[in-house]
Amino acid sequence: MTHSDPLADMITRVRNGQSAHLAHVKAPYSRMHSAVLEVLLNEGFIESFSKQEIRENISILNIKLKYFQNEGAIKSIDRVSKPGRRVYYSTKDLKENKFCNGLGIVILSTSKGVISGKNAVHHNIGGEVLCKVF
Repeated sequence: MTHSDPLADMITRVRNGQSAHLAHVKAPYSRMHSAVLEVLLNEGFIESFSKQEIRENISILNIKLKYFQNEGAIKSIDRVSKPGRRVYYSTKDLKENKFCNGLGIVILSTSKGVISGKNAVHHNIGGEVLCKVF
């Protein structure tokens, strides 16, 4: 099965897993998926993730979801840039647009790699907005 937007597929798997109160979800492996999950891990939205090789050159990501008092740590996660419409934020845009009053984060693809919005402001760089998480 081919996907036109694999990152949106992974985000949907995480969102559906949280709403179904699953402990783990699986997603196909890619470096982009791994980088986005690394940001989610560093920001405290997921417990952990690991790469598991199924067979030669085929791997999956096992994502352990995080819960607090029987509620998911991720309230909402939405894809912003899509294959048909790319969205870019400058440092000025990141400073002005606080997502969910500063409680949520944006994940950006920048020249320094995939980082959160506050790290992008710290490094004074902008980039393509991959998703918003609250």
